[in-house]
Amino acid sequence: MSERTVQGLAAIAAMFARARNEQRAAFLPFFTVGFPTYETSLDVLTALAELDVDGFEIGIPFSDPLADGAVIQEATQVALNNGTTVKKCLQAVRELRARGVRQPILLFSYLNPILAYGLERMVEDAHAAGADGFIIPDLPPEEGSALDAACARAQMALVYFVAPTSSPERIALASQHATGFIYVVSITGVTGARTELPPDLLAFIQRVRSGTSKPLVLGFGISTPEHARQMNGLVDGFIVASALIRLGKEGVEPVRALAASLRAALASQEKNEQGGG
Repeated sequence: MSERTVQGLAAIAAMFARARNEQRAAFLPFFTVGFPTYETSLDVLTALAELDVDGFEIGIPFSDPLADGAVIQEATQVALNNGTTVKKCLQAVRELRARGVRQPILLFSYLNPILAYGLERMVEDAHAAGADGFIIPDLPPEEGSALDAACARAQMALVYFVAPTSSPERIALASQHATGFIYVVSITGVTGARTELPPDLLAFIQRVRSGTSKPLVLGFGISTPEHARQMNGLVDGFIVASALIRLGKEGVEPVRALAASLRAALASQEKNEQGGG
């Protein structure tokens, strides 16, 4: 793994620039710190980094994860039972950087753990640990001014969400406030692997595209190499969560194998588009 030379918004912009140059979507796997154990979660993330994934969404466990389906809820509870705290998650980021993980890391957290830790302190400590931004599903843009300002001072990303139910006004508001990218929720519902993506997904993404020039990253329901291939030309990046977490109970290798197949799907399509067979 090459040396990390930029951080925060610059690192995320470089991630998207590289993926665009390779004519593909960026792949950002999600994994919860502390699941199934703290050490295993770090080993999983390190193994994924070695696959040349583009970035990470790293979950800070919370007792009431309302946006998440059963798989991530269970993983979150296991992590909490293992004593995984916000402080421990920041330690995980530091350890991953010490191991040579260079890809952008975005911390996924509900708002309460951040408020309990201290908002300004959280941004400062996350930046110092080597994180590049935050994804907070229960923070609407109109209530995010304090965190917006703290992240802007640290040049860190603060990602906001849009969903199929979002009005043009909500999409515009999310676009105005989001930095790094906009998280596009593919479905109306909670996280979880699906066999097929929604039939109206293209129309929804086109609707979001018409209201913003910021990168779009799709999440909720992506789980197969075929889904990954569909992301090329559709969005700027995609997040895979439940499908990887489900395999986490079995250890590092099953998670690595699925992630490798997802990454290979992107590489094979890139080769085909360039006339390489």
